[in-house]
Amino acid sequence: MSDHSRRTFLKAAGGAVGSAALLTGGASADGGASGPDRRFLVDLREVSRSEIPDDVEIIHDISEIDVLAARGDPGAVPGSASTVADLAVYQHDQTPDGGPVKEHPAKGRGSSGPAWDSGAPTNTELQWDKRAQRVGDLTENPGNGRTVQDTTTGEGTRVAVVDTGVYDHPDLDGVVNEELSENFTTDPYDFRPNGAGDHGTHVAGTVAATNDGGDGVLGTAPDTEVLSHRVFSGVAGATGDTIAALVDAANKDCDAANISLGYPLPYVYPDEYPFLLDVKEMYRRTAEYAREQDMIIVNSAGNDALDMDQEGVLSLPTEVEGIFGVAATGPIGYLWDDKKKSREDKALKKLEKSTAQPANYTNYGEAVDVSAAGGNYDPEAIDQVEGWYYDLVFSTVYETNENGEIEPSYGWKAGTSMAAPQITGAIALVRSLRPDASATEVENLIKETANDAPGGETYHGAGHLDLRRLVKRAR
Repeated sequence: MSDHSRRTFLKAAGGAVGSAALLTGGASADGGASGPDRRFLVDLREVSRSEIPDDVEIIHDISEIDVLAARGDPGAVPGSASTVADLAVYQHDQTPDGGPVKEHPAKGRGSSGPAWDSGAPTNTELQWDKRAQRVGDLTENPGNGRTVQDTTTGEGTRVAVVDTGVYDHPDLDGVVNEELSENFTTDPYDFRPNGAGDHGTHVAGTVAATNDGGDGVLGTAPDTEVLSHRVFSGVAGATGDTIAALVDAANKDCDAANISLGYPLPYVYPDEYPFLLDVKEMYRRTAEYAREQDMIIVNSAGNDALDMDQEGVLSLPTEVEGIFGVAATGPIGYLWDDKKKSREDKALKKLEKSTAQPANYTNYGEAVDVSAAGGNYDPEAIDQVEGWYYDLVFSTVYETNENGEIEPSYGWKAGTSMAAPQITGAIALVRSLRPDASATEVENLIKETANDAPGGETYHGAGHLDLRRLVKRAR
């Protein structure tokens, strides 16, 4: 089957998201709207706090980087440069429309025995991303070679998932620190999802799922501690909420903060939308502050199949100095020919394209530090090939049953959103071995141990994540 056309995808992505209002509170697209009830950011390097009118509501005091997230009339704040548009952010999830249902034959089977016992793959057999990296002992032959988790499981580390929230799940039981987790939106609920889906739950599982009872899924660093910092309430989040959540994560001694989000087409052209440069500055300060606390901000590169090196293009927050950008890769053909009992020995060898193949949707360019497994798909295979969605990333999710009750489950997603947490988990592994390593030292270890991959630096930066080489070097 043929490769997906990047031009076609780019056009579709722009049409799907570009029509959405990207400024919260109903502000106009020029970033300079005024009015009585707008979300905006206040730059305290341009205006004194004492000059801010009392009727401007302060939503987040982010004084560590001289920023306030506010609601009210930005025109009431003195100085034309003192306020910044509070852009809405969106998830970097590129799971195809009409994609697979979350439930699958392995769900709830309660058996980790050989897959052919029931004829369907077990949960961990669907985790090509973890199997390709030899993360843990997921094979039918225990003891068949050393795994990454024989060296470390991320113990003694802490990461923040800045996302849609993390739902209660057996594979995340005891992983999420509920006392330190927090809701950064303006809705009245807690850190669990509220109308934005299971994106954050999927991300958290990729980082730290524990494979509870042996019939769940396994994360890269199951002994790391996860903080659920929710910044989505419904479809879109706000820049001010995101920045506040990142600064708070740094203050809570997180080793990494995962943000699988960004600003899609057409909000990548600063000549057309000059307020993007102001937003970039807010993220630059955030990244600088995080690095002072030795926390690494990991961000997905984006799903617009966009060449970020083009003149006049600015992909935020990936292109911000100090933010670790991750592109997505994935196989084509995983378990498509699912007829042999020894599927675990054959599945990764019988691929049309390798697990390090650049995903058809991933952004690319110099802002990419490394690539990692985010899932891939052949558009011509959708609904034509049984199990085409096995090429997506499989992790923890939740579903609503026929009685309207929410239940934990497992499911597939694809996107650079799914690639970023692979790196976040890797940071936890390194920090568990080298707790005093600086952010720069950890990043350099990840890049120095990365492998060459199809497409070269353009798609992979320093290379494709190699966890085995990484933990061996970090020991």
